[in-house]
Amino acid sequence: MKTDIQIAQEAKMLPIKDVAATIGIMEDDLEFYGKYKAKLSDELIDRIKNNPDGKLILVTAINPTPAGEGKTTTSVGLGQAFAKLGKKAIIALREPSLGPCFGIKGGAAGGGYAQVVPMEELNLHFTGDFHAITSANNLLAALLDNHIQQGNELGIDPRQIVWKRCLDMNDRVLRNVVVGLGSKMDGMVREDHFVITVASEIMAILCLAEDMADLKDKLSKIVVAYTFDGRPVTAADLNAVGSMASLLKDALKPNLIQTLENTPAIIHGGPFANIAHGCNSVRATRTALKLADYVITEAGFGADLGAEKFFDIKCRKAGLSPDAVVLVATIRALKYNGGVAKTDLDKENLQALKKGIVNLEKHIENLQKYGVPVVVTLNSFVSDTKAETDFVENFCKERGCEFALSEVWEKGGNGGIALAQKVLFTLENKKSNFNVLYDDALSLKEKIETVAREIYGACGVTYSAAADKELERITDIGMGNLPVCMAKTQYSLSDDATKLGRPSGFTIHVREVYVCAGAGFVVAVNGSIMTMPGLPKKPAAFGIDVNEDGVITGLF
Repeated sequence: MKTDIQIAQEAKMLPIKDVAATIGIMEDDLEFYGKYKAKLSDELIDRIKNNPDGKLILVTAINPTPAGEGKTTTSVGLGQAFAKLGKKAIIALREPSLGPCFGIKGGAAGGGYAQVVPMEELNLHFTGDFHAITSANNLLAALLDNHIQQGNELGIDPRQIVWKRCLDMNDRVLRNVVVGLGSKMDGMVREDHFVITVASEIMAILCLAEDMADLKDKLSKIVVAYTFDGRPVTAADLNAVGSMASLLKDALKPNLIQTLENTPAIIHGGPFANIAHGCNSVRATRTALKLADYVITEAGFGADLGAEKFFDIKCRKAGLSPDAVVLVATIRALKYNGGVAKTDLDKENLQALKKGIVNLEKHIENLQKYGVPVVVTLNSFVSDTKAETDFVENFCKERGCEFALSEVWEKGGNGGIALAQKVLFTLENKKSNFNVLYDDALSLKEKIETVAREIYGACGVTYSAAADKELERITDIGMGNLPVCMAKTQYSLSDDATKLGRPSGFTIHVREVYVCAGAGFVVAVNGSIMTMPGLPKKPAAFGIDVNEDGVITGLF
């Protein structure tokens, strides 16, 4: 079998103007980044705003394991399958981060014969959106420190600076740093921190902004620090909004590329779901809904993180109402949840499958709480046996879910026909009664505890003294009505990555809380999760290279 990058490099891509034409986009509506990438113009987005919406399909997954699940692969393959069935479909995904690309997870273009292309360009610099977000974030940090250096007219307390610098790379040594060393002219010495770009509030704001006016309004509300007397200081107070928005002008426009089978794919924004809100941009999703009859989008990591935030943050804020959810699992991952070692996952083991399927069961229950019909798909592997597949199918049907095998990694769109037909059947026969999990009027602690109890299955929540104090301050400054964004390990329903399956009797520990006033949510950092990841002992970067002809190898 060829590698993902070999398959992608052999793809017969169409000029992006020809892909755009299939969904009614004219060449004048595109801003080209070479032959195969383009941004969608503001004029196009304004012109189609009164078009009827298509159906919105969310793809999510069980908790990720080293065995792999294939959520993005399924999203891409499902979009290709819709096209095979003659349906007007668009895939709406997130942009990849360089952190996992050079770290352990790899890129985010799908896999096998269900990929978006050009794969290398998407996974590396793409159209520069992440550079723009990083630059805007760090411009605000520079203006903040410069304000203090130039006399500190606002009375900012350097011990209460909450704005962090960012970088789109896994670099653990930047989590906690000291800045301002040197002479008096080099600034005030203080402790500072970095987050990865995908955890920056600027990323969240870009992904939740309706247009430039809304972007600037959200940027203006960013809380960067507090004064000596406890007043929040915002980006507007630092006169930073106009310059930040100018850096984000082009990044605000969604990007159009294609799949291996030339299905249109709008790729825009990329917050991680384990440390941020995990969804592509509202602009991209809305634009896709106005251009197609069916839109396939995804949310990051497992449904306990990505889907919960898609529903409780993105849909709440944007007024979106999903019509169906596809929940991705694999036999291998379920057996891993049942205690099977990674080296033994190819062997039939019904006992381990029965033990590990409780993870899938919990995700089904969680999704059904939102009133959206669920289709479960098994991403097929050659090692799967009929007995194992039949067991999972019966398990899902007993819980009111449609079920389909997916073979898109091996067969592309043709391997997703059965799944696409099940999704179409669901859309036609099962009405979505979407609702969010909690009301805005609940206190921040009540919201955190609702997610912990209802979605994770926790029996309680504990708070560090610092988190308790910050929740009180956020409420006192009038932001207690915001939704919560839970930063938690992706590997478990709990905040302990080693607890597989469906753990019970555990508590969630909230160690840190901060407000993203511009994005409009409050982040609760749970357990040992880091907003600046580190690289593994053998990073994926070791295997990536480029030859004299400019051909990149080793990306996956």
